Amino acid sequence: MTGICVIFDLDGTLVDSEGLCNQAFLDLLPQLSDTVESLILRYRGKKLAPILADLESRLCQKLPDAFEQHYRQHVAELFSRELKPMPGVLEMLETTNFPKCIASSGPPLKIRQALQVSGLTSYFGDSIFSSYEVGSWKPEPGLFLYAANAMGFMPNQCVVVEDSEVGIEAAAAAGMKAFHYVRNGETLSCQTGEGVLFRDMLKLPQLLAQFTSNAQPIIQPGLAR
Repeated sequence: MTGICVIFDLDGTLVDSEGLCNQAFLDLLPQLSDTVESLILRYRGKKLAPILADLESRLCQKLPDAFEQHYRQHVAELFSRELKPMPGVLEMLETTNFPKCIASSGPPLKIRQALQVSGLTSYFGDSIFSSYEVGSWKPEPGLFLYAANAMGFMPNQCVVVEDSEVGIEAAAAAGMKAFHYVRNGETLSCQTGEGVLFRDMLKLPQLLAQFTSNAQPIIQPGLAR
């Protein structure tokens, strides 16, 4: 394998945003009895529309028409004050020399704000891909396949770094190697059976180097596997 492209998820992988995103639900819906931690486990990696539908079902009431707008505004406010990179991410990106990009289920404006506030913009430039632009949400493989093509790589030349089960499933569906990040102190609600589990972002460059050195030669599309 002559080279790989690393496709990063954003929320919960590069930036510590999931607690803030779910705190916004609790702030705007005080009738919820959940903890932030339980909401993270319930909604990690999922599209906002089905999350809102689930909240309506659990609350037995329809959310206001402007709820999504108010929610996104509140998340943006929380990001501007509190968002930080995940532990070890800045150091990891400094030593990860492979081509890299972001493939996130979030809207482009949210992605760019998160990168700017957390100090990660310079590591990715314009190599940012959003489900809202592509029209495909994890666990569908479309976002990862689009990102790979835009970066000039075949799927089997790409590795995906993800923290969500739907993201790991999407990587498998796209034919990409997955590295499943689980933050220290957290437990998996379910083991997908796919992906290499790791808990320390500082170890990712070594894992990627091991993958490239151990990988089989690239198989061109259409050839036997």
